[in-house]
Amino acid sequence: MKKVREVEKCGGEDDISLELSVLHNISESIARRASPEELMESTLEMLNSQMGLLRGTITMRDGDWLFIEAAHGMTESQIKRGVYRVGEGITGKVAQTCKSVAILDVAKCGEFLNRTKTRKLSQKTSFICVPVVYMEQAIGTLSIDRPATNETELARDLKLLETIANILADALSGLYLRQSERNALLEENRKLKSELNMLRPAGVVGNSGAMQEVYKALSSAAEKTGAVFMRGKAGTGKELLSRALAEHTPEKTFGVANCAGLSHDGAEIFGFRTETRELREGLLEKYDGGILFFDEVSELSPEVQEKLSRYLKTSKFSRSNTSETVSSKARLVFASAADVEVLVEEGKFLPSLYSEISKNSVHIPSLSDRKSDIILLAEYFLEKYNAAYRKNIRRISTPAINMMTLYPWPGNVRELENCVERAVISSSDSAISGHNLPFAIRSFCKGKNALVSRAEDVDFTSLVRSFERELITEALKENRGNAAAAARDLHITERIINHKIKRYAVTPSWYKA
Repeated sequence: MKKVREVEKCGGEDDISLELSVLHNISESIARRASPEELMESTLEMLNSQMGLLRGTITMRDGDWLFIEAAHGMTESQIKRGVYRVGEGITGKVAQTCKSVAILDVAKCGEFLNRTKTRKLSQKTSFICVPVVYMEQAIGTLSIDRPATNETELARDLKLLETIANILADALSGLYLRQSERNALLEENRKLKSELNMLRPAGVVGNSGAMQEVYKALSSAAEKTGAVFMRGKAGTGKELLSRALAEHTPEKTFGVANCAGLSHDGAEIFGFRTETRELREGLLEKYDGGILFFDEVSELSPEVQEKLSRYLKTSKFSRSNTSETVSSKARLVFASAADVEVLVEEGKFLPSLYSEISKNSVHIPSLSDRKSDIILLAEYFLEKYNAAYRKNIRRISTPAINMMTLYPWPGNVRELENCVERAVISSSDSAISGHNLPFAIRSFCKGKNALVSRAEDVDFTSLVRSFERELITEALKENRGNAAAAARDLHITERIINHKIKRYAVTPSWYKA
């Protein structure tokens, strides 16, 4: 019995010696301020020299995935295969539960994935995996393979690895945070790049989600060469958005064909010869290489629809009263406020033409579907018509803003522009008031509470934003455009007021006089 106790004591001293040696080496690496990458590499090298491990890995968490950041005893291809979803396999479960796992023989463990294909499961190998925990969250794992051992030694090694992981946690948290910050920056850069690449035509105002989808669809259309179908109610800006596509054509030319005013045979589009054989070129020839916009395509005659369908397939057409075949590279953009699908079903629109133009559609929302853009548009038109009529109207009053927000705008952006133009002309004050708005708007809003209404078309968020904007503009007016002073009056910080000024497109310089 005495000999057994001596052996146990000796083994205990060896254990302590091993732990002290390992911890001492790690502390030296940290003291040298080694980078997280160097620290991981040196830790695995040290574990190999002290414990004779077969393989070792340190994974770091990136979202819901774990990637091997450092490894010992593995090739590059094996490292690349070592990717685990959190909760998947032994490594994934350790990261998910923050609980260590020690396996005496991996060949007898059904949960062992062996994803890196480094282990021959016919050989008896022990495996230990411990979490690297920072702020109560597993930011990675530390694992080792070692020659098969007994339960006592496995428990010793598990305890040692847990201690090492705890020491590494603070140092590796820097790498984890850098990864998180890098991913956030990459995502932000991706979004900014996407926004910069989005086609936003001059004169088109709107930051709503609905308009962001329009910009994306328009950008996608600009990268292609086929026909485009602009869909939206009257006054939504189909022609204005179509003109932007002309900037992406070689000749940058833009022509308009009013379909309701075209002849039955479409001579204006395809050209013809006079009785004296004099050639009259059509719009397809005139805008060869540019954009030709067909307003209200549903008004085209069946004959013209047939010829346009053929042109879209072949880039060729024949003149109206001749058999001459002509080629053109004009890009066609079609617009309609009508439900063309219904017209196809009723036999009033050619299915082959619809099939060609509907491949690349841009849906433009009604103004009632993008209420958060109303005030931005109104401010844009105010500036435009201030310059046109040499006025100096600085703002839109709160009652007028609330009336604009409540009104459903059946005429869409065109109606809003006409409304602001009329208000600028009729206003003799420094602000547009409710009585400057057209009778239709005042009549609609009469009897309604301009701040709180239960009408279905009221956008609560837009009303709150309008009220915020009015408070800020009033404070800027009182403080002659000084944002810092306005912030003090409103009991908010300069950072907040500058953020709101940018968000609501307020121009402080207007209030300096």
